[in-house]
Amino acid sequence: METTRFWDVLPARAREALLRAGAPVVIRPGAFLMREHTRASQVFVLRAGAVKVWVDRDGDMAILDVLGPGDLVGEMEAVDGGVRHANVEAMTRVEALVLPAGRFRTVLDAHPGSVWAVAAVLSERLRDSNDMRVAHFPDDPERRLATRLLRLVARFGSPVKEDRPDGAAAPLGAAGEPDAVVDGGGVQVKVPVSQQDLGRWAGMGRRKVAQILAAEPVRGGLTVARNSIVVRSVDALHRLAGHDTD
Repeated sequence: METTRFWDVLPARAREALLRAGAPVVIRPGAFLMREHTRASQVFVLRAGAVKVWVDRDGDMAILDVLGPGDLVGEMEAVDGGVRHANVEAMTRVEALVLPAGRFRTVLDAHPGSVWAVAAVLSERLRDSNDMRVAHFPDDPERRLATRLLRLVARFGSPVKEDRPDGAAAPLGAAGEPDAVVDGGGVQVKVPVSQQDLGRWAGMGRRKVAQILAAEPVRGGLTVARNSIVVRSVDALHRLAGHDTD
C-alpha cells in the first residue's frame, strides 16, 4: 500500500517558496496542532514525528488517520474556509512548517503545478476512506485492521535486522513494499500506537483487535508494543487486506 506525501509530490520551486513563506515549529507530544470545530486558519507541513487525526463523538474517540513526515495538515480548511473537521494531536515530538492558510494559497497560486500535489493528497485520502467503507459492507474487520497497519508501515516503517545463525545481520528491502521482508526479517514502526488506537482507527474494539492479531495468518507475525510495532511479514498483512501479492 502506498501513501501520497505532499512534500514528495510538490514541485521543487513550490517547496522553496513554502520554506520561505512558512515558519518552523516544534510541537511536544500531546499538544494539539488544531482542534475540532475551531476556525484557526493555519496549514502545517510535517517534517518529522507523527500526529493522529481524530474526532470526538459523545466522549468516544474515532481516529481518522495517522500522519507523518511529508504529510499536509489543514488543507481541507485552506481550500473551503470551513471549520476544523477534526483534532490533530502530536503523538511524538513533531517538527513542522506552519503558515497561514491565505499565504499557503498564495504560494499555490504562484506555482500552478503545485495544486496537483494537494489534489493527489485529497485523492489518496478519499480512496482510503472509500476502501474503509467497502470493508464495512459486508463487515470485514480483518481487512480494515490490515489496511491501517499497512498505512503505518508505508508512512513510518523502517527495516529491522534479524540476526542469522552465523551472527550476521540480514538486511531488508524498502519498508512498505511487498518484498520488504527478506531472510526472515521485518519492518518496525516506531510510533506509539496501541491496540486500542488501532481499534479506534479501524472501527472495532480493542478485544477484536487482539483476536485478529492472535489468529492466523497474523499470529506470531506482528507485535504491538508500547512505543513501536514490529511487522515480521508485510506479505501476510497484504493477504489479510485482500491484496494480490503475486
